[in-house]
Amino acid sequence: MLPRSSKLWIGGEWLPAATEQTFEVCDPATGAPIAECANADGRDATAALDAAADAAAAWSQVPARARAEILRRVYDEIVARADEFAAVITAEAGKPLSESRSEVAYGAEFFRWFSEEAPRIAGRYGPNPEGTGEVIVSHRPVGPCYLVTPWNFPLAMAARKIAPALAAGCTMVVKPADLTPLTTVLLCSVLANAGVPAGVVNVVTTTNPAAVSDALMSDPRLRKVSFTGSTPVGRQLIAQSAQHVLRTSMELGGNAPFLVFEDADLDAAVEGAMIAKFRNVGQACTAANRFFVHSSLAERFTTQVVAAVEALKVGAGTVPGVSIGPLISDRAVENTEKLLADARTRGARIRAGGSPVEGPGSFFAPTVVDNVPVDSELMRNEIFGPVLAISTFDTEDEAVAAANSTEYGLVAYAYTRDIKRAHRLINRLETGMLGINTGVVSNAAAPFGGLKNSGLGREGGVEGIAEYLSSTYTLVSR
Repeated sequence: MLPRSSKLWIGGEWLPAATEQTFEVCDPATGAPIAECANADGRDATAALDAAADAAAAWSQVPARARAEILRRVYDEIVARADEFAAVITAEAGKPLSESRSEVAYGAEFFRWFSEEAPRIAGRYGPNPEGTGEVIVSHRPVGPCYLVTPWNFPLAMAARKIAPALAAGCTMVVKPADLTPLTTVLLCSVLANAGVPAGVVNVVTTTNPAAVSDALMSDPRLRKVSFTGSTPVGRQLIAQSAQHVLRTSMELGGNAPFLVFEDADLDAAVEGAMIAKFRNVGQACTAANRFFVHSSLAERFTTQVVAAVEALKVGAGTVPGVSIGPLISDRAVENTEKLLADARTRGARIRAGGSPVEGPGSFFAPTVVDNVPVDSELMRNEIFGPVLAISTFDTEDEAVAAANSTEYGLVAYAYTRDIKRAHRLINRLETGMLGINTGVVSNAAAPFGGLKNSGLGREGGVEGIAEYLSSTYTLVSR
């Protein structure tokens, strides 16, 4: 059953928005409204921060083991309610139920991982080099946080921020995307059931994110902002963070290259390409955007990819056997059309798909296009749609240069049987994450994040909890 609350979760209570207004959440497969959420403004954001600030001291003193047990209970309840979470994700995000279930498993894992990391927060102790005293390094929660999550993975992206913040002892205000807020609303009940105290996690839903962000970022009680979304918005938040010198974590845009070398296992490369490109209809910052294939394999690779794409079933995520759901909105469909039109005017060839699917809903046929010029918008911009764009190369140097020719550096993929080449790519590719002979890299136990304009900081892994901790150094004189 979909959560239909039209209120905000602040201080452990469902409260109406100060505006007394709501906004509709729609199913992208039909365009029909499915629920309403409260439409918060700056006053609500301040109220949420009031609750987080009031709860901060007590929560920071909760023993790590007790925080760990709460996080583990969150994991257990999400797993027990996996079908319920998957149904909500599919309803508001449109993705097939099979993908929604995978997201639930992935998102839940952050709560389990950080339940195990909470008791491992440690410092260090030892003599200073001069021998005149002992150095003590300890860690404490950074303080109240502002966590901004995107629409494409509504549970996983919330979990990836909330879990480490809780493990570190931080309180928070969470602002989910207005296109997919219902999953976070549902998560509130799980957090409360697991024993997260009132005021530790507060959720404000809004169609006016600037008003919420401005109120929070200008408040000196806020100590950290973590944002996942577009690079332009990330830049704005980084600029705002300077006012109070906030800790920042920014997971921003991507333009992932997918390299297929002449010695690659072609069948494995095609399988990896399908996963890396078409998971969530290509609406992922980790989605492979630019496929660079060695000229000796290009036609065989394209032929096999076209066959695999033509076998994909497009439709609503609730329909059995569907592997390609809708894009999040009609605007996303229009953007995909524009990118393809630009590529075609520059000489690219459509090998499969290439057009929207008649509605209702925001559907676009999975598409393969080759002979794509490197200066086309399709290669320069993050696609966020089901378009697999292929170019060719002849040497490793050409492939690396093409892969690095972007302002982004979030993730890259490469298929090769040459272990020495694989190790060279680790050092040569300008990327925060790299998948060798795999089309999926995300894992709760690994640091997620990028280089260049793809962001700052890391989420997941032992690095993820460090983003929510401040270090204190003490010298004890002998």
